[in-house]
Amino acid sequence: MSGPGNRGVLMSISRSTVKRTIATTQLLLIVPAALFMTAVVVRTNTTQQIVMWYAGRGWTLWVLLIGLPLSVLVIGCTTLLESWNDDGALRQAAWQTPGAVRAHLATVLIAAATVAAGGVLAVVGLHMLAN
Repeated sequence: MSGPGNRGVLMSISRSTVKRTIATTQLLLIVPAALFMTAVVVRTNTTQQIVMWYAGRGWTLWVLLIGLPLSVLVIGCTTLLESWNDDGALRQAAWQTPGAVRAHLATVLIAAATVAAGGVLAVVGLHMLAN
């Protein structure tokens, strides 16, 4: 029972699934950098061990603190720009009540992860410039 009228429903489900997948992936990619940044700020005995683990491995700076957040930033910006251009309802919802956030939760999570990645990259970049 797949006629031309059903294509819109299938595309809608597919886009929704893709956005959820992107949001989940971004959150998973940003966790190592967020853990490190949290450990740097909190400064307890356990978090100090986390900081020392990152510091003891040369690859962690490039992979966990630059590579993964940079990929989140690029994927997020691309996805948000595409969503903004293609989804008139998203543009309209951006100007409406906070209830719209629930309707577009995956997009909001993508935006949050993208902003977090930008923040991580800014902190890491400033730290690298300072040294």
